[in-house]
Amino acid sequence: MRAAFASDPARARGRLVPEEESSFRSCFQRDRDRIIHASAFRRLKHKTQVFVEHEGDNYRTRLTHSIEVAQVARTIAGALGLNVELTEAVALAHDLGHTPFGHTGEDALHELMVPYGGFDHNAQAIRIVTSLERHYAEFDGLNLTWETLEAIAKHNGPVVGDLPWALAECNAALDLELHTHASAEAQVAALADDIAYNNHDLHDGLRAGLFSDAEVAELPIVGPAYAEVDRLYPGIDENRRRHEALRRVFGVMVSDVIQTAQALLAGSGAQSVEDIRNLGYSVVQFSPEVWAQLKEIRTFLFTRMYRAAPVMVVRAEVSKVVEDLFPIYLNDPKQMPERWHEEIEAATCETALARIVSDYIAGMTDRFALQDHARLTGSDPNRV
Repeated sequence: MRAAFASDPARARGRLVPEEESSFRSCFQRDRDRIIHASAFRRLKHKTQVFVEHEGDNYRTRLTHSIEVAQVARTIAGALGLNVELTEAVALAHDLGHTPFGHTGEDALHELMVPYGGFDHNAQAIRIVTSLERHYAEFDGLNLTWETLEAIAKHNGPVVGDLPWALAECNAALDLELHTHASAEAQVAALADDIAYNNHDLHDGLRAGLFSDAEVAELPIVGPAYAEVDRLYPGIDENRRRHEALRRVFGVMVSDVIQTAQALLAGSGAQSVEDIRNLGYSVVQFSPEVWAQLKEIRTFLFTRMYRAAPVMVVRAEVSKVVEDLFPIYLNDPKQMPERWHEEIEAATCETALARIVSDYIAGMTDRFALQDHARLTGSDPNRV
């Protein structure tokens, strides 16, 4: 049964370009389906989560991460009586704006774009779904509902202060009410992201040999999970032991969010999605106890995985790829594919041209960036 504070597709605020709605899909289902069919979504399969995509077939990519986030988000949304289709749409779209090479590529591109307004992957996701996907006859982008755009823009909370330019453009046309919190569905997608990456980064770090099962068993939440598996399945082989432990870690996080959110929602008195937006705080949270434990896990992952020596070597190499590509395209934009040339010729200043170059580089997959870098600089595409 859907809760009173859930987003109701029958009361959606519509799309920037009016369309006749489907007779068999809600507007949020349609948004979700358009995201899945987007070119940017397909490219996520060759974009870094932590490890560059060719480093191993079993590591998460941005695509598999997004699918895991959507699975967690659907579970939580269903338990809270929220709109599952809207939640899933946001979860699937939340990383569309990521560059090649994950946050490393984003950091490099942002530094290059500072003179031209910077780069932000959340704002770039909005730009993709409102402009850069160009497949439909009547509009650029995906023409998503206001609710889905709001949720993508604000799933991490209100956006205040100077807006990223890509988000400012969209907000000028639609007024996403960036000063308020987003719907509970968007908040679920944000927490599902935290749950997914905390869990699967432990798994990928173990697979990569950056730390051991014994070391992660010293962490809160994780240690009790290993202990329970050892009690239930003494002598189980290490791969099964690891999987059984980490699935329990997943379960602890999901259960905690559901129970905490249920209590917060009940205490909020919210009777509509507008009430949720105007509460002034997020109603989808971890409990203080689990949040404190997760911060310890995140600190461990930061030092032992995200800043591990082998990872840092690759980070430096892929940063150089982005740093080399940007000035090449900015100084000779006709090196970009022909379909970009009309837009290049219409650019009236260096900032406009730089933003086109940024769009092009941000859309690259890991392997395409390496291949194009090799083509333009003569480097070895397999060196990373």
